[in-house]
Amino acid sequence: MSWKDPNALQIKITLAEIEPPVWRRLVVPWTWHLGQLHLAIQAAFNWWDYHLHEFRIGGLRYGDPELLEDGAFEDDPRVFDEQEVRLRDFDREPGTSFTYLYDFGDSWLHTVEIEKLLALDAPPRFGTCIAGARARPPEDVGGVSGYERFLAIMADPDDLEHTETRIWCGGHFDPEWFDLALTDKDVRNALKPNVRRRLHQPKPARKSRSS
Repeated sequence: MSWKDPNALQIKITLAEIEPPVWRRLVVPWTWHLGQLHLAIQAAFNWWDYHLHEFRIGGLRYGDPELLEDGAFEDDPRVFDEQEVRLRDFDREPGTSFTYLYDFGDSWLHTVEIEKLLALDAPPRFGTCIAGARARPPEDVGGVSGYERFLAIMADPDDLEHTETRIWCGGHFDPEWFDLALTDKDVRNALKPNVRRRLHQPKPARKSRSS
């Protein structure tokens, strides 16, 4: 069998500071630029892409320079355009990792680890999700500490904020929920224009009564 150049990367993205971990495993084209990877990560976790984001790779910042440098301090590191840098431009050795930060208020830090270089029979045209675990925290929940408080409130029907919080999150939240087929569909469609995100976690189907 002849040796082939890699044309895809298998990566694992894990939300930092949350236990048990929330993670997704993706296969993405290595020709993608970081802006495309950003959209795939948003889709994989069903983030709403409402907030600023940036990548940190080798001590350098990558994102949208117009957005990130607006109001930045003079001593802030320069922001490089994420659309001008491709995954194949970086060190792609298995085990290499970098970070992706979403929402500078809640500070959702993701660790992106390159697990494998893949030589697929046909170069992939879109990303796919092949594994994952657990639901990501709700948008605007207040970061890691806010998420911990949110889970405590949701677990205690007697908490004074329980009803209001449950309504706020769509009436239901299961931190262990993960649907691979649904997530894979989202990642495959990540680069399509005007992609719609689910505002809330799907509610579980009601169990039918046994006769």
